[in-house]
Amino acid sequence: MDPSREIGRWLLIAGGTFIIIGAVFFFGSKILPIGRLPGDIRIEGKNYGFFFPLGTSILLSIILTIILNLILSRR
Repeated sequence: MDPSREIGRWLLIAGGTFIIIGAVFFFGSKILPIGRLPGDIRIEGKNYGFFFPLGTSILLSIILTIILNLILSRR
C-alpha cells in the first residue's frame, strides 16, 4: 500500500477518535456521570481542593482498549 495513503488513513482514524472523545466530554456530563464515578478521588479542604478521576480513567481506558482492538483486528 502507498505510504501516504496509510498515513492518511491513520490520521482519519485518529481525528475521528478525537471527535468522538470530544463529543463524549462535551455532551457526556449530561448523559454520563463522567468525573463523578465511584473510585474518583476528591479531597476538599478549607483552602484547597484535589480531584483525581481514577474510576473515570479506568473506564475510559477500557472503552478505548475495546475500540482500538476492534479497529486493529480488522487489518
